[in-house]
Amino acid sequence: MKVLLGIGGSDDSIRALEETAARAAKAGDDLSIAIVDNPAAERSKEYIEQTVSEVLSETGIDARIVHLEGDPGSELVDMAESEGYDQLVLGGGQTSPMGKIQIGGIAEFVLLNSHITVTLVR
Repeated sequence: MKVLLGIGGSDDSIRALEETAARAAKAGDDLSIAIVDNPAAERSKEYIEQTVSEVLSETGIDARIVHLEGDPGSELVDMAESEGYDQLVLGGGQTSPMGKIQIGGIAEFVLLNSHITVTLVR
C-alpha cells in the first residue's frame, strides 16, 4: 500500500509517525512522510526531521521525506491525490469531556476534502 503521512510537530503527529512507521515495517507499505508547517505546534522543522530520521532508523524502513510549503491541508490533499497514494495518515483528535472528538484545522480540512482514505491516529 502506498501511504502518505503528514506530520507537523504536534504530539499526535509524532505518535502517528511512530505507529505508521511500525505498521509500514510489518506490512511492507511504501511510506512517504510530508513535513508541513503547523502554526499550533511548538516543535521546529529541524526537530521534526531529526525525530523522523530516528523513528525510521529504529523501524528499519526507508521512506521518502518531503517538505510541503503553503497551506498544510491543501498541500497534503493535493500531494496524496496527484501522486496516487492509497491512504493519507494524520495524527490528531482529542476527546472532549462530552465524549466527542475534537480535531485541529489541518485534520478537519483533510478529512472533508480528500478523495482517498484518511486515517486519523489518536
